[in-house]
Amino acid sequence: MTNLRKLHPLALLVATAASSADWPQFRGPGGLGVSPDRNLPVDFGPQKNVVWKTALPPGHSSPILVGTRIFVTAHEGERLFTIALDRSTGKVLWKREAPRPRREYMQATNGPASGSPASDGTNVYVFFGDFGILCYGVDGEERWRVPLGPFNNANGHGASPVLIDDMLILICDQDTDSYVIALDKATGKVRYRIERPEVTRSYSIPTVYRPKNGPAELIIPGSYLVISYDLTTGAKLWWVRGMSWQQKSAAVVDGDIVYVCGWESGGDNATPVESPTWEEALQRYDTDHDGKLTPAEVIREFRNFGEFDLDRDQTMNEREWNFYRSRKASQNVFMAIRAGGRGDVTAKRVLWRYRKSLPNVPSPLLYQGVLYLVRDGGVMTSLDPRTGEPFKVDRLRGALDRYWSSPVAADGKIYVSSESGKVTVLRADADWQILAQNDLEDTVFGTPAIGDSRLYVRTRSRFTVSARANRKVFRERTNYRRALRCGGKGRNIGALHNVSESLCHPHRSVSGIRRSTSGFDLALWLSYCSGSSGLSCRSPGPTPRSSE
Repeated sequence: MTNLRKLHPLALLVATAASSADWPQFRGPGGLGVSPDRNLPVDFGPQKNVVWKTALPPGHSSPILVGTRIFVTAHEGERLFTIALDRSTGKVLWKREAPRPRREYMQATNGPASGSPASDGTNVYVFFGDFGILCYGVDGEERWRVPLGPFNNANGHGASPVLIDDMLILICDQDTDSYVIALDKATGKVRYRIERPEVTRSYSIPTVYRPKNGPAELIIPGSYLVISYDLTTGAKLWWVRGMSWQQKSAAVVDGDIVYVCGWESGGDNATPVESPTWEEALQRYDTDHDGKLTPAEVIREFRNFGEFDLDRDQTMNEREWNFYRSRKASQNVFMAIRAGGRGDVTAKRVLWRYRKSLPNVPSPLLYQGVLYLVRDGGVMTSLDPRTGEPFKVDRLRGALDRYWSSPVAADGKIYVSSESGKVTVLRADADWQILAQNDLEDTVFGTPAIGDSRLYVRTRSRFTVSARANRKVFRERTNYRRALRCGGKGRNIGALHNVSESLCHPHRSVSGIRRSTSGFDLALWLSYCSGSSGLSCRSPGPTPRSSE
């Protein structure tokens, strides 16, 4: 087995209080990005409050937290892995390789381990576009596997499976033959497969709406449409037109309101762009009258013919032309929909639309009665969920970057991670304010997880887990500083003796306490005194001298 310590570090920062809450899928419970945890950190970084580091291969998937374990997917060279780590120590518990019978094309911002795991606490489920779905017990024993694909996706596949009731559900939208598959989570047997000929590639996850009366519904955003399906049978119930193409963000369901956002380049037009019908296109471009269009015939119309040749056969047919028309006419939009009804409910159940400063990939966040969006360039927007009217639109100065990670929230705070590793902490409010900006000094694509009053952020080369330092110790900070001064009158401060020895005699190494070039490491002192990270306060030793 490869020596993980020679790869990428996984860092865990100091925690003070533990919570049993799990984060069992992409964006946590229900895919909402919200945790009830308290005492979350504001200030953190790769050199602050580090308790442990564990090396990992890279991957774009987001971490999940279940019981005592952390699960991620990763790739190392040509190999694909599912990895389990101990949640409290960072120790790698097991690492399982997935088959890789093919190599999908991946654009630069995608990767072969982009799908995030899901777990019910008994099993963990993973998806790789180059193989399909695998199920392991939390002990690493394989339970079952379901090969899927190959997929026809111009950017490479990147969807994540989710668990809903007793089923594992995965969206497999692609440029041809899109579908949704629901598997029995215990056996991997197919419960149903929903064909989706009306959509092309997308990268979202399903969410669930449970009406007071009637069947539970799967809400699935896709290119040009939001569609609801019967959760039990997969039957199509209702849909809303007017979405952008190439959907990436997940819907947020709050009661009977569905919030869904879609953005793609070319969709910021104030009015839809009209294109010729298929019949008109044949009359205009089909010079050899074979009922198809070739790159040579439409060279003046298309800059990139391959973008619209969905089946990659070097010709355009009627289906592909109609998707081209839909793409040209699509508009970027964030909308609120009142769930329910049957058939096309676009005219009746769309409550509002908002079209400015929309995110490319990050999903919207609904937290404490306010909607939040983050757009490339560090544009942060808060909106009224009742009306869609913006409360505040401003830039996250210091983090004017691209954003792939979705915002998450807990403890009255919002965490927004940029591609370059700047994590901005906001005070959650309609008039949000920046509390801190923390530089993780590495690339971030995955969405953080929250649990145990800790923030788990996976970067490309490490996994940083941060937590708020002990309040009681902070209240003793003044006494700590005074006690650690050399000389003067003595006072009994018990376990501080060992720390003071390190400060007053930096050539000594005392119980893991170190002195940095910028002075004594307060974070390590906090870790030491709170008993975190395996350190514990010793019984009182000789009383150090103080100048006071």
